[in-house]
Parts: sequence; structure tokens; C-alpha cells
Amino acid sequence: MRILAIETSCDDTSLALVECRGRLPAGRQGLKTPRFKVLKNIISSQIKIHRPFGGVVPTLAKREHIKNLPKILQKLKIENLKLKIDAVAVTVGPGLEPALWAGIEFAKELAKKLNKPLIGVNHMEGHLYSNVLKNIRIDFPAIALVVSGGHTILLKMTSLTKWKKLGETRDDAAGEAFDKVARLLGLPYPGGPEIQKLAAEGKPVINFPRPMLREKSYDFSFSGLKTAVLYYLRDNPTASKADVAASFQQAVIDVLVAKSVRAAREYGAESILLCGGVSANKALRMFLQAAAKKLGVGFFVPDFEFNTDNAAMIAAAAYIQKLRGRKNRLIAQSNLTL
Repeated sequence: MRILAIETSCDDTSLALVECRGRLPAGRQGLKTPRFKVLKNIISSQIKIHRPFGGVVPTLAKREHIKNLPKILQKLKIENLKLKIDAVAVTVGPGLEPALWAGIEFAKELAKKLNKPLIGVNHMEGHLYSNVLKNIRIDFPAIALVVSGGHTILLKMTSLTKWKKLGETRDDAAGEAFDKVARLLGLPYPGGPEIQKLAAEGKPVINFPRPMLREKSYDFSFSGLKTAVLYYLRDNPTASKADVAASFQQAVIDVLVAKSVRAAREYGAESILLCGGVSANKALRMFLQAAAKKLGVGFFVPDFEFNTDNAAMIAAAAYIQKLRGRKNRLIAQSNLTL
């Protein structure tokens, strides 16, 4: 089955053509099927447009999606499109509602024109399944850490399609905290890559708080950490910004890693999965991989190409959703969650 997928949940416009085959595993152990082959995956970034505003402007994002979608479809260079695909998939949420509608309306028109079924996809399931694009074996139970600009979620997965939410952020998501601290440091949007770059020049010598680190709950909270950085910069105007970035980044990583490891121990996990836009942070990948190795469990993280918002992961989620016989409403659902 070949799926043409569309992703417009925020400020990246992406289309992908993915070949999907196989069935869901019958048992818990190992992932041998389904299998995926990413034939095309194009992402158009809007960073330059939103950077002057310090964040994504929903109406501008929608305008750019509407302009970019037909252009990217042409760039895919798929001859005889109607014969080459079996279904169209599109993100329906969560995300910015105007941006989501841009993709949904385009997908509806395309599916109707091609007379193909249209599959509405949960963006967060896309991130969760971005790991399976590698066609790797994942042993369950697994702990999945989903970290992005809008979400920080810890899941216990008993199979590829069954999970329980252990905890999530009570306020700022990890990615949101990175963006806000970046602004405090005078760094441009998006803040995550800029914090990572600056942190590499400094040392984590400032003892910022590790919110909720000692609590039994698997929930997260990063607003207090952001405030601690604000006060530190106010009281130490000559402080090294590189050290502040490194110390803030390490505080976030310590919390994410500690809670993931504790959950893996408590639930006897065989694997730890990392996904979402923040999983592109090299330090987070390194520390969580080292922790998983120490525990003696598998560690999985998507290739960098599939960390951030992309349509290939939407195709994978659409196929697994089809195998499960599930459907999402074809309307923008800005608050959709796992």
C-alpha cells in the first residue's frame, strides 16, 4: 500500500510518499511488521517568516501552507499519481487550528480528485511511530518519551498499539521551555537548536532546579525552571550566556532522563523510545542512550530527518491506524492527544 501523507500542524509544510506493507505483530515481543519504505519526504520550513515574531503566527502559517502544498506536490514528481497511491493521509491534530485546516482542505480536495480514501491522523501518534520507519525490532513493554514544542508525555507501551499515559507536563512542555529561555537569552526562534548550539560553548555549572524530579508522579513541569533562569539573568547580568544555556539544558535533560529510567525500572521495560521535535537535541539523545545502556534495555530514536514534523511519520501512523480499523474525524482538532 502506498500512502501520500500531508503534515501542516504548525509551521512546517510536508508531503511524503511511503510504501507500507505487513501486518501488526501478533505478540508483544519484537516488531517485524509492518514495514515501511520512505520513497519521498519533502519538508518546507517557515522559520524565516516567523522568526521576526519570536514564534509561529497561526494566520501566517496557514497562508504559507496554502501556498506551499501544491508546490511540494509538484516537487514530489509522481507521475500518474492516481495509479501510484492507494490512500491520502493528513494530520488532523493536535496543532494550530488554522494550519491544520490548510492541510485538511487540501487533502480533501486531492482525495476527491483522485478518488482515494482519506485517513485523518493524530500528529502525536505520528511522532510515536516515527521510530518504526527504521524497520527495527522493538521489544515490549517499552517506555516512550514524547517531547515536542507543545507536549511532554511519558507512556508505557505494552505493544505497538496499546499504551497507557504515565505522566505529562502540567504547564510548559520541554520544547516550549527551550523557546522561552532562548528569548530570555536573546536567541532567535526556534529556541531549541539555538540553546543546543550555545550550550556546547558553555558548562552546566549553575545549579538550576530540577522540577518534580523527586516526586513519585511521572508528570513534568518546566515553568518554574524557566522562571529560575529569568531571575538568575536578572541578578547576574554579566553571567556567561553559554553557561546559562548549558545549565538550563542539563536541568531539563536530568528530569526527562530520570523519570524515563524510573518508569523503565518500575514497569520492567525492555526498550526506551525517544521521539518528538526535542529528540533532535544531541545531548538528550546521548544521556538517555547511556542510561538505557546502563539499564540493559534497548534505546530507539528516529533519524534526524524524522525527529521534527514530517509527513513520512504521518503515513506510518495512517497505515497502523488502518490496520487497527480506527478512524479520526476529518476536522481540525487542536487539542487532540495520545
